[in-house]
This record gives sequence, C-alpha cells and structure tokens, in this order.
Amino acid sequence: MAAENQAMLLRDIKNMNLEAYPKPSCGPDDVLVAMKSVGICGSDVHYWQHGEIGDFKMTGPMVIGHESAGEVVEVGANVSNCKVGDRVALEPGVPCDNCEQCKEGKYNLCPDIRFFATPPIHGSLQRYVVHPARFSFVLPENVTTEMGAMCEPLSVGVYACEQKARVKPGQTVAVFGAGPIGTMCSLVANGMQAGKIILCDINPERLEFVASLIPGLVTINTTGLDSKAVATKIEEANGGKKVDSCIDCAGAEPVIQAAIYCTKNGGCVCLVGMGRPEMSVPLLNASCREVELQGVFRYRNTYPACIDLMATGKVDVKPLITHRFEFTQESMMEAFEACKVGKGKDGSNAIKCMINRETWVASDGCRREAVAPSGVYWCAVEPYTVRCFPQAAVAAHRSARGREAGNLDSAQIAP
Repeated sequence: MAAENQAMLLRDIKNMNLEAYPKPSCGPDDVLVAMKSVGICGSDVHYWQHGEIGDFKMTGPMVIGHESAGEVVEVGANVSNCKVGDRVALEPGVPCDNCEQCKEGKYNLCPDIRFFATPPIHGSLQRYVVHPARFSFVLPENVTTEMGAMCEPLSVGVYACEQKARVKPGQTVAVFGAGPIGTMCSLVANGMQAGKIILCDINPERLEFVASLIPGLVTINTTGLDSKAVATKIEEANGGKKVDSCIDCAGAEPVIQAAIYCTKNGGCVCLVGMGRPEMSVPLLNASCREVELQGVFRYRNTYPACIDLMATGKVDVKPLITHRFEFTQESMMEAFEACKVGKGKDGSNAIKCMINRETWVASDGCRREAVAPSGVYWCAVEPYTVRCFPQAAVAAHRSARGREAGNLDSAQIAP
C-alpha cells in the first residue's frame, strides 16, 4: 500500500504523519489525479494545532490539504472535459446538487457540501486523489501546477472582488489586511483594473511586500489608529472622497467599523475575514447611507476566472509562493512549522508554503517532470547529472511527441 498511496494524516492535535493510505477508486464521473502541488492554508495549520475551526471539529483521523493541482492518470467512463495527461486544478468543494441553495446556483452555501480537509472529509495532501471531473479544471501550458494550486486562495479574491464587491474599472477599493487573502484581493482588484487600491495593515513588512507586486498601490499603516481615524486616512488617500467598496480580510471589529465609515453612500463592504461571532458595528450609519454589507463564504464559479487571470498575466501569484517543500515527512512538517510561525528556517516571511511531489513519467524511472521555482521543467536524471529544459522546449517536444515524450532520451529535446 505504501508504494501505491501515501497521505499526510492528522490523527489528533499536533499528531500528523505521512502514512500508507488506500488508493482511491475512480468512479464513472470522476478523475484520478496524481497530486503534484499542494499549498498549505492557515486552516490546515489550525486543524493541526487545535483540531477544530468554529463548528468544524475533528471526530477522527483526517487527511489534510485543500489547495491542490496534479495530473490526471485515469478518467471515468462519463468524463469528457479532461483526459489522461491533463494537468488540472481541483476545486475542493463538492455540493449535494439537491438542496435549495444548490438549485439556486449558490452551491458554496450547500449545507451538505463535501470540502477537502473539512471534518469529516479527507483532503488532498496525498499521492492520489479521486475528484469529480466537473470540479477539475484543465490548466493551459503556461500555468504550472503550483499556480493551479493557488486557484483556491485566489478564488476567494475573485469571488470577493468580482461577485460581491463588484469592482469596476476605475473604481477605488480599500482592502483591510495584507495577509495572503488580502494580498489576493488586492491583486485581483488590480487585475480587474481598479483605479486605486488602498491597502491597510499594521505590519509594515507586509505592506511593503504587496506594494512591490502592485504598481501604484497606496498603503496605510493603521497601528494605533481607531476606526474613525483609519476611515479619515483612507478618505485623505482618495482625494477627500469615500471609496467605492471595501474588502475586509482581517475580521476585526475596528476594521469593519472603519470600512463602513469610509465607504460611499450606496457602496459595498465585503466581509471576507472571520472574527468574533458578535461585534459592535455602526449599522445605523450603514443603513441610512445604504452601505451594503456582503458576507463571503468560500466561493463559487471562480476557477475558470482564476485560470484566465493567471494565464493572461493579469494576476501573478508566483511571488506569493515564498517557500517550497518536498513530499516527505520531514519536509512537510518543516512546511507546517514555517506556516505556523510565519517564517522559514532562513528567517524570511512565509506567505505561501507549497509542497511539490515530483512524478515519475518514464517506465525506466529516470525521467520526470518537476515544478521548479521559475516554471515547469523537464528533468532527465542521469548518473551524477540533472539536465533541465525550459517550458517552451518541453511544450514543443510534447506537441510533436505527445505524452510518450517521457519515454524518449533527453537528448531529443532541444535545449
């Protein structure tokens, strides 16, 4: 069994190990995917440390991980949207299709949704995963599996900006929180051609990092400021006017207060952050000015837009992948520790930790496809030598040879 499948299994609080795990069977509407890249989310770390998030409590062992992409190795009889050899991003939530919410198209609100690594559903940090084909999205050649795994956190930004805050070209958007999700929302708003993006946080390093990704980004360090003072700072940065919309990615009471105060009459405050169950907010202020409060729970119908944003270069998620790890017990535990403390062993800030599993593609076991920091490479492993070829050469080789390219000598690929 160990040779067939292995999974990172969380058995109890702070008790997580890479273990032999049953290889799943592919149903008629499913695809069997060999995982290549899995990102670690804050929720994964929280389950590892506490065994629960809100009402979602572990009742038994659970495979962790939900930000994932890999290569299709088997398809069910009814599958037509992807084929063996396709690289796919997996949307982790599978709804029931029968409830009121599903029938209205709001499948992310399905009370019976089965979501990777949300108790009691097992996650995707394993060698092989079976997933419905309709929630498996084919990646174009210029989108790596690392980028495919980033579709999951990027989806939150796309859902918040596109469907909830309804960001339009030229509008001004204020984003609260410069963590991974706040960064994603800022990137998406920029990709949607927002006229001005104002990002607020108390961490100057985070603000500086996001500013390096988005030309013209306005940053405000809100340390020591109350909610009305923050709103005033935002309005000053917007030429004395209130903003068109706000996206809260912090979940803190003063942040939501400030967001309401600084949003224009008839504007929108999008609530992405998850804070205390009850808070004191200026509802009368929002009501009298018809400031709309929009809740966000995960996302829906976002993966195609995410892939398009990355493929067209409107959003670049690669700089967010700051630390990379291997599919081994030692390396993955190092990854989780880096996410927990927010820094890698080198002392650098950990934005997104990515676990990559190199997949052998040749019958002789000496050629493989790997995800490297700068893109997809074809690696021919020979005695004492690793020969690497850039993505363009690999794409041309595959176009001429198909998936059989893995069984050919590396010398046949033009460097």
